[in-house]
Amino acid sequence: AQQGRVREKVYGKQKIYFADQEQLPAASDAELRGLDGEIAARSGQLQALQQSCRHMETELKDLNSSMTTPEIAREIEALRKDCASYTEKLERIKSATNHVTPEEKEKVCREQQLYRREWRRRKRMATELLDAILEGYPKSKKQFFEEVGIETDEDHGVVLPAT
Repeated sequence: AQQGRVREKVYGKQKIYFADQEQLPAASDAELRGLDGEIAARSGQLQALQQSCRHMETELKDLNSSMTTPEIAREIEALRKDCASYTEKLERIKSATNHVTPEEKEKVCREQQLYRREWRRRKRMATELLDAILEGYPKSKKQFFEEVGIETDEDHGVVLPAT
């Protein structure tokens, strides 16, 4: 700084040193245009390299997330074992002799529907009868059920099946 090659600026207790640009030769307009062209060319190269880098990073991520050859071989082997066991199970089911005929199935479904309808009808009748009794009863419904010894479907967690 004393020899004049660098300049010094003082900001409070801090000092900043920087090159004295007045000693450097001034650039001509042609040199400035040349430097601007070089900057533009380097910027284009930088963008191309950044694009290439992003593409390679994406490809790397895809490759890292995909399965390796030994992993795929293990997966194929596991799937083949599953397929063999399912095929064996299917053959056992096909060869079984205790199939239910469609007529038997239809008969069972009709019987179930009949019993379900009867269950609903009887439950409705019992509920109506109990509601009529409870109109004149001084205590609560729960106390009445305990005194008489009535157990409801809900007490046992039974739900009427859907139609």
